[in-house]
Amino acid sequence: MPKKTGAEATSASPTSLSPDLRYEDAVSELEGLIATMESGKLSLEDTLTAYKRGAELLKHCQHVLEQVEQQVKMVQG
Repeated sequence: MPKKTGAEATSASPTSLSPDLRYEDAVSELEGLIATMESGKLSLEDTLTAYKRGAELLKHCQHVLEQVEQQVKMVQG
């Protein structure tokens, strides 16, 4: 199996996002991906992989925030 480089080495594939992933961990990983992509050191393929992973992380974070917002509304009554 070839050695993973760039975005592939720092994160799993975009489709392997766990629903149990903590919001803070997702944000941290997303920030790391952004920094890596902005460095300009990734190949085009690795940049695409990082972008896909970032899109999944962003979607996950938005979903978590929506759930929290619903909980706050319920508590406020």
